[in-house]
Amino acid sequence: MMTGNNLGEFLRAHRGRLRPGDVGLPSYGTRRVAGLRREEVAALAGMNGDYYARLEQGREHSPSAQILEAISAALRLDGPAREHLYRLAGTVPDARRTPKEAVSAPLQQLLDAYTTVPAFVLNPAKDFVAANALAEALFCPFETVDNLARMTFLDPAAKHFFVHWETFAESIVAGLRHATGIDPAYARLSEVVRSLNEQSEAFETLWSSHTVYGKTQDTTEFDHPEAGRLALISQSFDVRAAPGQLMVIYQPEPGDCSGAGRLRAAQGPDRGEQR
Repeated sequence: MMTGNNLGEFLRAHRGRLRPGDVGLPSYGTRRVAGLRREEVAALAGMNGDYYARLEQGREHSPSAQILEAISAALRLDGPAREHLYRLAGTVPDARRTPKEAVSAPLQQLLDAYTTVPAFVLNPAKDFVAANALAEALFCPFETVDNLARMTFLDPAAKHFFVHWETFAESIVAGLRHATGIDPAYARLSEVVRSLNEQSEAFETLWSSHTVYGKTQDTTEFDHPEAGRLALISQSFDVRAAPGQLMVIYQPEPGDCSGAGRLRAAQGPDRGEQR
């Protein structure tokens, strides 16, 4: 039933799902309400109890981001629930959360399930967080597969491996620039940009152009030492359970039946088994 107080209904529902023991509180006497009391949520969030009550009752309509973040923590809201709370309050959550530097076990399992195409996960600084066996085979010409931006600008193999290196390099820099707009305080991103500005004149020139766009869908041509020339379409997906992580999947262009097969053949049984 819609009452016009969606924010209050949301708070009451999530308050009712928690028991004192869930949040480290003692439980005294008979409780007349399911879940936590209002004053308990207020205490956990470090706010005035009357103010929290007004939020639930629909008498307060403009909570600050700090208040919403405190309530999110008090109610143990996960990512999607936290974002929904912000939307109900008419604002947006602060996206500046330090990206996770490892993938979850289910996501790694998903990557490994892609046995016919390269798939990998990057953080906003272009570090490889995880990769499947075919992604490792694809990038085998590089001495170290650690950071896609560093590999593009500092590894000598890059200008031969990326057939249209200039275009690929521009997309890498534009992606980094886009990431700095989302989270300018992300230390690892600042470190990568600073290092590349110091070591690569090409990067410095592109960085100063302030070109910005996120990774979506592109066709990239690779010159692989074992698989030969490959034209692969990249599809990118935000990892909702780990904000900041981007899963990238490369697949052959429509009608190209040989590209992925040649890469799998180049992978060889030993490399796959070692993984």
